[in-house]
Amino acid sequence: MKKFFITIFFIAFTSISLISQVLEPVKWEYSKKSLDDNNYELIFKAKIDKGWHLYSANLPEGNISIPTSINIEKSDFYQLDSSLIEVDEPVVVFDKQLGVETKYFANQATFIQKIKILKNEPFKLKGYIEFMSCDDEQCTPPQESDFVFEFNKDLQKKNEIISEDKVEFKAKSPIDLSNKSLWFFFFISFLAGLAAILTPCVFPMIPMTVSFFMHENENKRKAKIQALFFGFSIIAIYTIVGTLVAVTLGANFANWLSTHWLPNILFFLIFFVFAASFFGMFEITLPNWLVSKSDQKSDKGGFTGAFFMAFTLVLVSFSCTGPIVGAILVASAGGEVLKPIIGMFGFSLAFSLPFTLFAVFPSWLSSFPKSGGWMNSVKVILGFIELALGLKFLSIADQTYHWGILDREVYIAIWIVIFTLMGLYLLGKIKFSHDSDVSHVTVPRLLMSIITFSFVVYLIPGMVGAPLKGLSGYLPPLNTHDFDLHAIIRENSGAYYTENKKEISQKPKYADFLHLAHGLEGYFDYEQGLACAKEMNKPIFLDFTGHGCVNCREMEANVWADHRVLKRLREDYVIIALYVDDKTKLPESEWVTSSYDKKIKKTMGKKNADFQISRFHVNAQPYYTLLDTNGDILIPPRAYNLDVDGFIEFLDKGLTEFKKRQK
Repeated sequence: MKKFFITIFFIAFTSISLISQVLEPVKWEYSKKSLDDNNYELIFKAKIDKGWHLYSANLPEGNISIPTSINIEKSDFYQLDSSLIEVDEPVVVFDKQLGVETKYFANQATFIQKIKILKNEPFKLKGYIEFMSCDDEQCTPPQESDFVFEFNKDLQKKNEIISEDKVEFKAKSPIDLSNKSLWFFFFISFLAGLAAILTPCVFPMIPMTVSFFMHENENKRKAKIQALFFGFSIIAIYTIVGTLVAVTLGANFANWLSTHWLPNILFFLIFFVFAASFFGMFEITLPNWLVSKSDQKSDKGGFTGAFFMAFTLVLVSFSCTGPIVGAILVASAGGEVLKPIIGMFGFSLAFSLPFTLFAVFPSWLSSFPKSGGWMNSVKVILGFIELALGLKFLSIADQTYHWGILDREVYIAIWIVIFTLMGLYLLGKIKFSHDSDVSHVTVPRLLMSIITFSFVVYLIPGMVGAPLKGLSGYLPPLNTHDFDLHAIIRENSGAYYTENKKEISQKPKYADFLHLAHGLEGYFDYEQGLACAKEMNKPIFLDFTGHGCVNCREMEANVWADHRVLKRLREDYVIIALYVDDKTKLPESEWVTSSYDKKIKKTMGKKNADFQISRFHVNAQPYYTLLDTNGDILIPPRAYNLDVDGFIEFLDKGLTEFKKRQK
């Protein structure tokens, strides 16, 4: 029992320590390098904790994250000889939550600033680096790190490291989502492999292939071993293709593929062509000589014959599997080298299963369904799905370059039409040239049509602004929606305002450019919000947030949006939202000197970030704290967590504690 309590105490103490620490996941090293007598390179190296990333100095237009910048004091002793150089290639991704392209570095980053010395006298070059780092759950507010370089000091030898600023930043262990996403991609690829089996190019070959092994070998044990080798060969062939894509193109090229308008338009057209092929407009095939040559090799028998039998199957089935394999390889163009390998492995594992299993257990063939027109239906259904998914690539290009041709409601409208046509096809109301007559609707077709039409019904409210949270990763962001009925009703309904209690006592500062989600009213200045809370005798809901905080937007969309949460925030609390990355310059009377780093904070964001660190010893967002009218904490704060019921309990406990203190 004693050990039990010691263990509980240790876990509790460790958890509190992790929650309260200041997150600083980047350390910097500074050095200078002489190019010749008057020209130098100032080298800034960042070492980034695992799971975190540092934003690039060159963020695309429209990105609201904080870029890394080197700020050097002006002087007559030197001049900057170039713009800031990024030595490492940044990772380029499309941020689905913000709807823009972003660039960042993981593990490490090196920046170079060239300068030219104008005077041969001792002097100091001073400045600071401003940067921002994030992981999958949170972001630190913009931080500054000072540096000093000394030149011509006693004519010391060149190339020495003059100043080094190392701060060991300890970060809360982030949740590594990369493995989770790779497992999900493997699962999707595995399902794609199962779908490929049902196509007319593959399905009829299963009994033929199994018969080949059974007739080729009288020894059943040997036949089963060769069948296993055959299945392994299929996996190896497809996985090698994925490996070649990963090694040849690399992560940086893959990132370019996933974000630049040119490859995304090309991918959209490829998916469109694949869909047309599945609809029967034409057939994609490989050259006959290649298929014939491989088929001849398979006649040799043994393990060599088994391998070429597998290779022949891959080639012959290309007209059906090619679009699916192509879709997996295109989808893997997201910056992870392992993704095409894992995708091809998952696809080939599922694809090889029936051939291997039926060869090992040939008696199962008696229950094998017969080929027929249903296989053409599988191709058409895959064509509808490819057409719908291909729109995602056009959407990425449209959002990145702000063309405005595929806004959210247009995108949803096209999906509604596509899946409505797919449902009608399943019911036999639409036929293609290669389809058989459908005299009656089978139960599987009926069930699939019900699922399809249910999905269409789910999409329809999205036309008037419904969030469709389950599809948020595939649809354009809500801010591209031209007609948002929810916002219109909220903004024009008098009942909305009269039925709810007064939320604020005076006009908030900065309300002309800062706003709360879901039409909530609140403050963006702590002192003003605290004064309102005292006047209205309400507890404070203090929200540390940021313009570039993706997880803050997720909390607002998935947790705050719940009507129970909105009711409590609107009626029970005075909301104070403090943006830690806002660049608004404050009047000198509102400047503060940090008790944490002793620097003067001159902007709204830096002042708010310093307040969070100095007061709560935390610098991650989102971060929610409930305070009484004296600014004292009511209950332990809460960070990023999408549990709505837990958030409601958090608000209720805070209100209960506030009422206790009023007695």
